[in-house]
Amino acid sequence: MTIKNSTPKDIDLIFALYDAAVAYQKTKFNKHWQPFDRDMVTAEIAEGRQWKIVEDGQVACVFAVAYNDPFIWGEKDREPSIYLHRIVTHPDFKGRNYVQEIIKWAHQHGKETGKQYIRLDTWGDNEELIAYYQQCGFRFLGVITPTQTDQLPKHYSAISLSLFEIKI
Repeated sequence: MTIKNSTPKDIDLIFALYDAAVAYQKTKFNKHWQPFDRDMVTAEIAEGRQWKIVEDGQVACVFAVAYNDPFIWGEKDREPSIYLHRIVTHPDFKGRNYVQEIIKWAHQHGKETGKQYIRLDTWGDNEELIAYYQQCGFRFLGVITPTQTDQLPKHYSAISLSLFEIKI
């Protein structure tokens, strides 16, 4: 298993994984992601912020990172952090604890880039995912309602979010 940057050649696979994630979300919860902007993901790839886990020669998982997230984290965004977004595991690789691997990677990457925290968010009322992130070592910080959602992907509109962090 290796974690490495996604490339422009991965874009169709990334979007296929997003589609699979939405299909799965619809079976588990009353909310799901809205379509993502292809230009946004292309920019993340170009900026080295879109990552993939490769196992047995196949892309098993993808995720994005950000180094600022002011529209969700507000004043806390001033604390140097790595923000994890859109973690998606290929259906054939579910159950292999990739979130734990991403946390290990983010911890090392955060150290190398001078970050203090690993952070992520999820829907405020997704109890299963909230419990899972806490099992993975994230500290639950509470629930917020983003106000400047025009700067965020569509699924952030009119929702509450649970916030989590791990100190590096």
